Amino acid sequence: MKRIIVIFILLFITGAVFAQKKRIQKKPVAAQKKASVPDNSDTIPSRTVIVTSAFQPTLKTTSKVNFNAAIPSPDSSRPQLQYNVPAQNLVFSYQSPALKALAEAIDTSVQWENKNFVKAGYGNFTTPYLQAGLSFGDGVNSVVNVHGKYTTSKGTIPFQQFSKTSIEGIGIFTGPASNNEWNSQLFFDNNIQYQYGFQPDTLKFAADDLRNSFTSFGGKLGVRNKAMNGYGIAYNPNISLQIFNDNHSSSENNFVVNLPVSKSFGKIYAFGIGLTADITSYKNDSAGTIDNNLYYLTPSMQFKTPNFNLNAGVIPSWDNKIFSMLPNITAEVKIKEEKFILMAGWIGYFNKTTYASLASVNPWLQPPTFLLNTHIKEQYAGFKGSAGNHFTYNAKVSYLNISNQPLFVNDTINGKSFIVLNESNMKDIRIHGEVGYTMQEKFSLLAGATLNQYSNLKDNDKPWGLLPIEINGALRWHATKDVLLRSDVF
Repeated sequence: MKRIIVIFILLFITGAVFAQKKRIQKKPVAAQKKASVPDNSDTIPSRTVIVTSAFQPTLKTTSKVNFNAAIPSPDSSRPQLQYNVPAQNLVFSYQSPALKALAEAIDTSVQWENKNFVKAGYGNFTTPYLQAGLSFGDGVNSVVNVHGKYTTSKGTIPFQQFSKTSIEGIGIFTGPASNNEWNSQLFFDNNIQYQYGFQPDTLKFAADDLRNSFTSFGGKLGVRNKAMNGYGIAYNPNISLQIFNDNHSSSENNFVVNLPVSKSFGKIYAFGIGLTADITSYKNDSAGTIDNNLYYLTPSMQFKTPNFNLNAGVIPSWDNKIFSMLPNITAEVKIKEEKFILMAGWIGYFNKTTYASLASVNPWLQPPTFLLNTHIKEQYAGFKGSAGNHFTYNAKVSYLNISNQPLFVNDTINGKSFIVLNESNMKDIRIHGEVGYTMQEKFSLLAGATLNQYSNLKDNDKPWGLLPIEINGALRWHATKDVLLRSDVF
């Protein structure tokens, strides 16, 4: 390449010199003559050299794009398109760790305080009143509460008097690192009621003939897990024993075993099952020994979301070896951000009939000669909710089919007591309503009413001894830190 460049430079110089000589040779004669005449003014002659290049560089004409292309002819044929949609499964290599709640920082400056109280009073109809409450424990590993109550009253009618004495102790125990909580209860109750107001008043009875003394004592023991374990299982087995007797040589032992267990599947689904064995043995001089045993299972499936709750299950039961299948379906629908809830259900259950339960309803009764458990199937619908931050309400309408309902009718022979009768089947339309007003923990006012319309009795003319209307109310007002005003109506 260097050689070629050197040759081109030499050729260019040679061509230029040759062209210059040729032009000098072609000058006109006059000019040559003029140049040959000597100039006296300058002895050195002047020369003029003119170099002219005949080469002019040019660029090759480039081809241009034609922007006015012809429109293609329309194609009426339908294209066959092949679609290949990949699987819409997203697999992420990153796995989020499980969320775990942090332990709350307990304020150690707050100390547990055991508070005790004694309340004493006196009312008309010679009614002294005494009540006391004691508390023990540290509030962390153990809490024990003891409560006692005594009252008696005597009216102007002969033998119009009663007395009630009760003592109850409740204990809750747990370890600092244990998830199990043990709860226990011991109780004693004595109720003395005289059968007054008999007709005609010319009848004469001794005080022991009119006196009904019912004594009950027993206990309860159970354990539960305070939080669900790693398998999502919650349990609360418990057992209880009650011994009941009167002053007419009647006695009763009632033993109950309850084993409820539930398993959660995420936050929405849960399955629960429970086994209950309610065993009763009753002894009476006229009725002999009566065994009243009730066993049932409570399997159910729960579906729970923020706006809808559903519990669906059945209750297979054996009432003194007689099998029956009871429904257990309830539903709740939340509307308007939980301020209004619609509820409906179809449920079945038993009211266990014992001597103790009958005496708690009507203490003027004679010792029963039979024990039949009340079997109830209920269909209901209603609503509940709140208006504002303080006002709450609840209303429900129920249709009940009742079997083996105990009734109480006057003894027409001596007129001083009630005889227990049995109604094999009856209907009831029940309307229940509640309203309440609550302001923090300082003031609360609650009122409720229940209306019962009994019909279609099979064995009796009327539902003797059952209340057609029940009205109750309660008022609580913490006027100051140490002053509580309370009022109740029944």
